[in-house]
Amino acid sequence: MASSFIDAYGGRRPLSLPSAAALTTPRTDLDLAEALTKVSPKAQAKAKATATDFEAMFLNSMFSQMTNGVKGEGPFGDTPGTGVWRSMLTEQYSKNFAKAGGVGISNDVFRTLILQQAKSSNSGGNSGAGNDKA
Repeated sequence: MASSFIDAYGGRRPLSLPSAAALTTPRTDLDLAEALTKVSPKAQAKAKATATDFEAMFLNSMFSQMTNGVKGEGPFGDTPGTGVWRSMLTEQYSKNFAKAGGVGISNDVFRTLILQQAKSSNSGGNSGAGNDKA
């Protein structure tokens, strides 16, 4: 087993190692920045809301599966009324979790929506007047 990073390369130093700054500095998404200039602020807000709602739906499904097999007493007990209560609770958990930043799915969904809208506004040309609807 190799005792160090350099030993893993047969005693040779790799051509480049990522610097500490490169590992901690976020990269600028130039494609997204360009696309944002082509999409109206109203459409951007709607895309952000849609992405957050999508993440909340995903999280609700995940939380529902997590709590589905929980048995016992209290709010997650196995009484007839807890099924409905549990679904409402997981829905609120998921909405609040997504609104607070979630797990990062909404960022990727937002990026994809904006890139698609920017592409469709480019391909539409001048005939797409009033095409700022999302």
